[in-house]
Amino acid sequence: MSNHTIVVNMCLNILLLLVGSFVLTLSACRSSSPSKALSDGADWTMHGRTYDEQRFSPLDQISEQNIGQLGLVWSRELGTTRGLEATPLVSNGVIYTTGEWSMAYALDAKTGEILWTFDPRVSRARVRTICCDVVNRGVALYHSKVYFGTLDGRLIALDAKSGNPVWDVITVDQSKPYAITGAPRIAKDMVLIGNAGSEFGVRGYISAYDAESGKLVWRTFSVPGDPAKGFESKALESAAKTWHGQWWIAGGGGTPWDTIAYDPNLDLVYTGTGNGVAWYRDLRSPGGGDNLYLASILALRASDGELVWHFQPTPGDNWDYDATQPLILADLPINGSTRKVVMQASKNGFFYVLDRQTGQFISAKAFVNTITWATGIDPKTGHPLESPTAYDGLRPVLVSPSPAGAHNWYPMAFHPVTGLVYVPAREGDTALHAPEKGWKSNPTLVNIGNDPGYEGPVLAKLLSSPPPTGHLIAWNPVEQREFWRVSFPVVESGGVLATAGNLIFQGRADGMLCAYRATDGKKLWEFDAGTGIMAPPVTYLAGGVQHLTLMVGWGGAAGLVNAPGTGPFKPGFGRILTFAVGGHAKLDVPPFKHNGPPSAAIHMSATPATVHAGQILYGKYCWYCHGVIAVAGASVPDLRYASAETHRQFESIVLRGAREQQGMPSFKDALNRDQVRAIQSYVLSRAAASVKPSDTPAAATSRAPFSR
Repeated sequence: MSNHTIVVNMCLNILLLLVGSFVLTLSACRSSSPSKALSDGADWTMHGRTYDEQRFSPLDQISEQNIGQLGLVWSRELGTTRGLEATPLVSNGVIYTTGEWSMAYALDAKTGEILWTFDPRVSRARVRTICCDVVNRGVALYHSKVYFGTLDGRLIALDAKSGNPVWDVITVDQSKPYAITGAPRIAKDMVLIGNAGSEFGVRGYISAYDAESGKLVWRTFSVPGDPAKGFESKALESAAKTWHGQWWIAGGGGTPWDTIAYDPNLDLVYTGTGNGVAWYRDLRSPGGGDNLYLASILALRASDGELVWHFQPTPGDNWDYDATQPLILADLPINGSTRKVVMQASKNGFFYVLDRQTGQFISAKAFVNTITWATGIDPKTGHPLESPTAYDGLRPVLVSPSPAGAHNWYPMAFHPVTGLVYVPAREGDTALHAPEKGWKSNPTLVNIGNDPGYEGPVLAKLLSSPPPTGHLIAWNPVEQREFWRVSFPVVESGGVLATAGNLIFQGRADGMLCAYRATDGKKLWEFDAGTGIMAPPVTYLAGGVQHLTLMVGWGGAAGLVNAPGTGPFKPGFGRILTFAVGGHAKLDVPPFKHNGPPSAAIHMSATPATVHAGQILYGKYCWYCHGVIAVAGASVPDLRYASAETHRQFESIVLRGAREQQGMPSFKDALNRDQVRAIQSYVLSRAAASVKPSDTPAAATSRAPFSR
């Protein structure tokens, strides 16, 4: 497709765009109160703006012609250093969003004044069994209520005007390591919500609650439970035949922790499911099998949750390639006819196009290079052609993409005029998968089944591999090919917004918010937001003027793990920024950095063997929050800079929970005093090495599976 063809298509598609926008928002008007979603895109009242999750706005006041005049209107500091991942919703001049620890906010869209806040008071002790930071991806709006999930597994409805609770229901067994980080969705007077926890040991499901009363309407599990207790459906009975051993003891996994889309015409809800417990199929299901419905795209009947069809991009997933990445619905011209499709840029590196009515596989193609787990996709069945080097039983292997994925939760966008999907992509990311042969499930700890003490020859190969790269890729889903790409100085980049102004907006880990021309990827504008960006921007009208708003805050899995070689990311304090043409406010960024390199605050006499033992223990218990090789990347303390007083309290903090209310849980059930001392000696050795995050050598990489 040439640039000329793109321009012609833009002209031909304008009428279709206007008609399509009107049809889509007729449904939105019935379902996205407190305001009506106008056909001109005045508000942004759904997670992806419309049911199809395309993240395209028909607004064009901000355009490629005047983008140079876009400026800051207001900023609002939130006082947090944790990750901010939410998509703000905007209705009747009010912004509704979420922040750390499932906090909910309402702000005036014109001024940024906070109208109300709501703290669900999640216990900080739960952080030990929450994957990937204390984040939340946003709210849903319906009939003057604001709905959101919490890290302790609740679904809460608030009055949109006052922020007072209307109802509060527990959606999970809170004695198990469930969490909710994803945004709920609305369908047929119901609130849909999934859950997370497959890194620890749960059985995933999606639930539908009555939007008015909070009563459970239906629940659909993603993996079968204990066969002795019977199956909830024929679909799960059939799925059980693809498992072996006693998978249900560890829970099975398959949590639908993020993406949900809805087609009101087909009355189908679409979601994606996560990885298994453990990650490795020979541990969770001895004897193999596809392990349905792990790492799958599911289509459910909205009225009762019955499974209508499924597609599994990564059968028998062995590499944490969950299928929870955003799903986009669209009608595309394919082979001479218009097909109703669902699209996903998968973690596994392939871009999938499926018939959303039947689940029929249409096409798939690698959207990044250096994929090693599969050599391709069977063009008839959609089944991957698994590479012989990607699996060697319980022996360690190197595989790309890594568990961080070629594309993760960061929302992509579809521009119905250009016909392109804009994907935040990671390329060349390689991981060491070393299964722990004696693994036994322990849901109180990271429970993925990797061997934290592996130091064999495959590790040396990993350390010699080149670093990954980050890109924004414009992908043609009909032709299954790249149309253009922008390469970044960092690996991680945030969610995407497409607009009728022929613009694509996206932020990056280094804090830069950029606008690109949708047709060719030329960068037209940039703004330094002061802190790394993960969340997607949204756009709307306030006082008849187009505004653009996004959450700014670095963290999440990438920020916590802080794998070396990912570029100059920018940790700092979180904020909400809003822009408009002619804006001229100044952004004052609070300082956030240590002054100078770290140094050991105290002297501890420890043998090299003790330090090495501490390194292994750190790689098992600590890296998930404090970063590989004890170099913190974002919101939690960098232990190399710990004060003498902190070191004096080290045992009390780790074993007795002295800082549990600050989000540092006790590990008294997992560690003893000698082990804590060994970890402390390792931390002090890292401080003495005085290695800055930007100077971290690849050879120092931890045994964590998120390696390169």
